[in-house]
Amino acid sequence: MIPKRIFVLTGEASGDLHASNLIKEMKAIDHSAVFFGWGGDKMKNAGVQILKELKDLSFMGFLEILFNLRKIRKNFMDCREQILRNEIDTVILVDYPGFNLRMAKWCWTRGIKVFYYISPQIWAWKKNRIFTIKKYVDAMYCILPFEVEFYKAFQYDAHYFGHPLLDEIKKYHKENTENLFTSQRPIVAILPGSRKQEIERKLPVMLEAAKKLKDYSIYVACAPNLSQSVFQKYQSEEVHFVENQTYALLTVAKVAIVTSGTATLETALFKVPQVVCYKSSAVSYFIAKQLIKVKFISLVNLILDKRVVSELIQYDCTSEKIYDELVKILPGGSETKKMLEEYTKLIQLLGESGASKRIAAHLLN
Repeated sequence: MIPKRIFVLTGEASGDLHASNLIKEMKAIDHSAVFFGWGGDKMKNAGVQILKELKDLSFMGFLEILFNLRKIRKNFMDCREQILRNEIDTVILVDYPGFNLRMAKWCWTRGIKVFYYISPQIWAWKKNRIFTIKKYVDAMYCILPFEVEFYKAFQYDAHYFGHPLLDEIKKYHKENTENLFTSQRPIVAILPGSRKQEIERKLPVMLEAAKKLKDYSIYVACAPNLSQSVFQKYQSEEVHFVENQTYALLTVAKVAIVTSGTATLETALFKVPQVVCYKSSAVSYFIAKQLIKVKFISLVNLILDKRVVSELIQYDCTSEKIYDELVKILPGGSETKKMLEEYTKLIQLLGESGASKRIAAHLLN
């Protein structure tokens, strides 16, 4: 069994969610384990002593990272100091690769065990990171089924025990049987992301597109790590903003406009037809286009390895094009049935629920 003082490091809202579930399962197996870390409310509620909050960690795009280099360097120094001061034996890194892979190397030089949960997307770009992982990461736990084969090609044994979102959604359905929304009209859900920069770039065009659906009520899911002040300038009588109710919203939504990322998979698992959007700064987009070599940006399309949901990227991310794609997937739309059938195949590919429990048991042993 691994030592008792564990540091969990994540910098994203989705990482906070998955890490919290893993920690709960680890504590159920080993009650004496003590957890420190960087994360959000979900990790805190799971019993982690949070030493730095998510709001200080999330930067989107190459340009934004460049502008925040001083803050990132300070974060790195703070993290090292906290690991040493708290006499950490084991570090669990959760996604957040730019920062976490540097920490993996540093931890390895100190003789600290390093486990990585949620593989960096090195199959999309920066494949040379595989050599850092092979040298400094004791075990890699993937949450996408095709990632194991990618690592195998580089003679590295990664592990896949299923996707943790299956557990989270199963748990939600078990605990929530009542409809929290009483809208008299069908609902279009907007999931604009968990970063302030994402909201500012995409939410205005998402709202403009949704407002063209005259017979629909518009609900926006606000990420819990963001202050409500971020959304104030977008508020109006026809738009409803909800916090910590994303799953409740997806339970009743007829269609969704979703920012690329984990939310695309969550929307699919709730079987809501969706249009996926992505938009960054012009400079960040130009750099990304040169470096990132993947056919798709949404997890739905990546896992199924074909275009199932529409992806409107950068200059295609306009209210007109979003609306055009929405119309196709409304109830009775030309592509709605086909999309829902593909969602069923997606769920089968992801495997059985219980991923967090299986990962916790494997990691502790």
